[in-house]
Amino acid sequence: MQEQRRHPRIRFFQPLPASVGRSGKILRAELHNLSLGGVLLRTDLPLGAGDRFGLEFALQGLGLDLAPVAVNRLGELIGARFETGPVSQHLLEVAMADALNKGVASVLSLHTLEGRKVMRIAGALNLSLRNDFMFSLEKMGVAEIDLSEVSLVDPDGLALCVVAAEKYHVQVSRLSPVVAARWPGTGEVRP
Repeated sequence: MQEQRRHPRIRFFQPLPASVGRSGKILRAELHNLSLGGVLLRTDLPLGAGDRFGLEFALQGLGLDLAPVAVNRLGELIGARFETGPVSQHLLEVAMADALNKGVASVLSLHTLEGRKVMRIAGALNLSLRNDFMFSLEKMGVAEIDLSEVSLVDPDGLALCVVAAEKYHVQVSRLSPVVAARWPGTGEVRP
């Protein structure tokens, strides 16, 4: 589950409401994840690979109006690629950074440092990360979890880390102030 993407994708605990339009039809949509390069969304608008459509949504108070191209369908979800100009890209960068800082969204990424797999989480640490979190533990051989960029944590997010430490013997380290305030013990958990 090592990210092979040019731009990291942020995930939302709850899908972000949006509107999509094409050929005079405007329908509701839900954004499931977002990056500077594209979006994964759910909509009833019939879209096939190569179809350009309008997409409007608000993220952290910034209204964004983009014209992505559908590239694939994953069950009920549609993957689309952005072709943004410099102003739209800058607005998207600012909104995504703010969403992470305020715990509205999450990023889970894997890195190799000194020969060890390190899972890094930024933004919200909650149950929305469960599938990728557990896949990383069970299949990718994670040795350490870096929580230094977590801006919001809930009991489910803490429980994931406790499972990682106790069952998978993963070192949970570099706790952000938000995590350290809710973490039992010294602020660092070693197996």
